[in-house]
Amino acid sequence: MFYTSERSFEEMLRCSICLEVFSEPVSTPCGHNFCKRCICAAWAHWGPCRCPLCNRMYLRRPKLRVNYLVLEMVSQFRRSSLPHMVEDMRLKVQEIQGCVELSDTEVHRERAVGLQVARALSELEKHVSEVSSRLELLRVKQFVVEVTLDPDTAHPWLVLSEDLKQVHDTYVRKKLPDSPLRFDTWPCVLGKQSFSSGRFYFEVQVKGKTKWDLGVAQECINRKGRIPVSPENGFWCIRLRNKDKYLACTVPLVLLPLQRAPQKVGVFVDYGEGLVSFYDADSADLLFSFSGCCFREKLFPYFCPGLNAGGSNSAPLVLTAVETFRGQSD
Repeated sequence: MFYTSERSFEEMLRCSICLEVFSEPVSTPCGHNFCKRCICAAWAHWGPCRCPLCNRMYLRRPKLRVNYLVLEMVSQFRRSSLPHMVEDMRLKVQEIQGCVELSDTEVHRERAVGLQVARALSELEKHVSEVSSRLELLRVKQFVVEVTLDPDTAHPWLVLSEDLKQVHDTYVRKKLPDSPLRFDTWPCVLGKQSFSSGRFYFEVQVKGKTKWDLGVAQECINRKGRIPVSPENGFWCIRLRNKDKYLACTVPLVLLPLQRAPQKVGVFVDYGEGLVSFYDADSADLLFSFSGCCFREKLFPYFCPGLNAGGSNSAPLVLTAVETFRGQSD
């Protein structure tokens, strides 16, 4: 086999789960290769045994076979990379020695070495945390469901797309028949699908918005008048206010110290466990979780795109397709 460069060769030898060069490469019956520890850990977390690349499901846990061809390729790659690794290590040692030589006392020398070790451990912990977060999000994404908006519940100010996947506020009241199902005061809409058991997951694009509410609501919520969005009133939601203020809708409200503004939010519900979790669907960061919830009736996805605010919040909330694995979507 021929490759255009050492870099492209290395890419061919990376596990699609941990994104590192294969360690103990094994093959699934469908012909895809993974690190043994990665695929075993994935199946332990996800429940049903599925191939992370082609999504093939196995009723019984299949036997993994060592891929000796890939193992030999990895060995050759590591041997070819060894001079570079030795040179990098030599330069790193020189850097550390330089720090030590600048120290005046033994205490300073120990501190310099310690900083190098603390920094390396910090990077390792960050990497492990990122991998763990992505595995967790992949686990909940297997429960993706199709969600559309319910026009019969939409506030008259709201405009729904033809495919019932987008909603935004116009601040222009349409003439619509009133009913007990329709929100009459705040620009909200429910999903058409309801859930009274099991687990489900969906994603919503919030890009370009300055204000929104997302989550789930019980069927019996009061849809007339101004109702505080909180678990006590049948809502489990998070919200954005003033462009960058993220809040969990508890009593009192909880400020969420997010490191970055999510462009797409994933909502996961485990009805039996009483759990509602929100994720940054791009970074896989867990934004907030309601736990110990007591659900006694149907739950509906809940959306509030917020007021148009003279066009500054005109972007729609968009129900998007969920990317379950690299290069795939449901």
